[in-house]
Amino acid sequence: MIVMKFGGSSVANAERIRHVAGIVKTQLERKPVLVLSAMGDTTDYLLEAANDAYKQGGVSVSRIEELHLTAVKDLNLPDQVRKDIEPLIEELRSLLSGISLIRELTPRTRDYLVSFGERLSVRIAAAYFSTVGINARAFDAWDLGFVSDSGYTAAELVKECWELIPEKILPLVENGVLPVVTGFIAKDANNNITTLGRGGSDLSATMIAAACKAEEAQVWKDVDGILTADPRLVPRAKPVEMVTYEAAAELAYFGAQVLHPRAMQPCMKTGTPVLVKNSYNPAAPGTRIVSVLEKKISPIQALTSRKNVTLVDIVSTRMLGQYGFLAEVFSCFAKHGLSVDMVATSEVSVSLTLDAVYDLTALQKDLSRIASVEIKTGKAIVTIIGNVRRSSEILARAFRICELLGVTVQMVSQGASKVNISFIVDDSEAAEVLKALHGDFFEIKV
Repeated sequence: MIVMKFGGSSVANAERIRHVAGIVKTQLERKPVLVLSAMGDTTDYLLEAANDAYKQGGVSVSRIEELHLTAVKDLNLPDQVRKDIEPLIEELRSLLSGISLIRELTPRTRDYLVSFGERLSVRIAAAYFSTVGINARAFDAWDLGFVSDSGYTAAELVKECWELIPEKILPLVENGVLPVVTGFIAKDANNNITTLGRGGSDLSATMIAAACKAEEAQVWKDVDGILTADPRLVPRAKPVEMVTYEAAAELAYFGAQVLHPRAMQPCMKTGTPVLVKNSYNPAAPGTRIVSVLEKKISPIQALTSRKNVTLVDIVSTRMLGQYGFLAEVFSCFAKHGLSVDMVATSEVSVSLTLDAVYDLTALQKDLSRIASVEIKTGKAIVTIIGNVRRSSEILARAFRICELLGVTVQMVSQGASKVNISFIVDDSEAAEVLKALHGDFFEIKV
């Protein structure tokens, strides 16, 4: 058994749904389970409709209705399919009417509202698959064991899912059914619809794969896999053949948003491989995410960068031989609700980065009571994901590149995961550094 997840752009319209059916047909012998996102821009349309109802009292489902009924028509689906999805559209209209009347949009209501995208998507796709000879059936995730807590907009699946999901799904697969399942959504113990937050559809797929002990989870995107760098900055970036879960998580954290780290957790727990593929280019091999790399590869797997970073340098002779100073420093950040990314310390100083440019006047005032503080904006983090056992080689080559470019490295940090080395440069230098590093590690044949 395998699990295949297709994102919104992969099922955006009738043409894309036909294309997905072609991909699925090539995998039928492997007993697939499908997880689908909402079609195209449906989620945005739903949120805009909710906003209109909440703020202006207007109720309109026209764009959502048109998108889905056009797909039904273009796919030449029988009238029954239209009859099957019309009750959902009416339910959506009623919900929007309720929002417009009471002028209230709670997180619980928002999750209920957003769920219509996936629920409509699976019904249309499964109906089309049936017309081309695939024994497909649409399912809402809660009918196949997806139970979450009540953390609306970012719910967590409960541990019972590990038993409930295989109990529901494996008999279907064994009987030759292709389950087409809603991604991103679940229900809590009170039967309220929840959404699983960032990476939620991918999490739905990896949870099914891990719980059912599938051969692999395939996550079909609109890119050829995880790339060696951002192609917008490095035109010669190429797909990475294989990475570890930890490396993929670090890449996502530092800006390469192909697969959210949270979505990989179920497969990390069971060692189930995740294959990232491009639904627009199925022939591309994609990137396989695994527990352990199976063969010798380059010391560097990928590069990434993140701009608009703030660097905070804190210096105090009080640190020398004292305890509790770092606790005081970080309590200041906690007090102001600021999340710290990179950290580097010495006997008398600590340097750290923040992910965005905040108004740091109050923080600076608090920190100044215990140390001298310098805040520098307009910085970028350049991150090298690779084999930490070769960190000396990696750093030597990276710093040689920076020296040749005349770039000053302002801070260095090696992650606790032991797969990333990050350093700070000016925003204006990041793209040039990234291109040069990519040329040295990936384009020069030794």
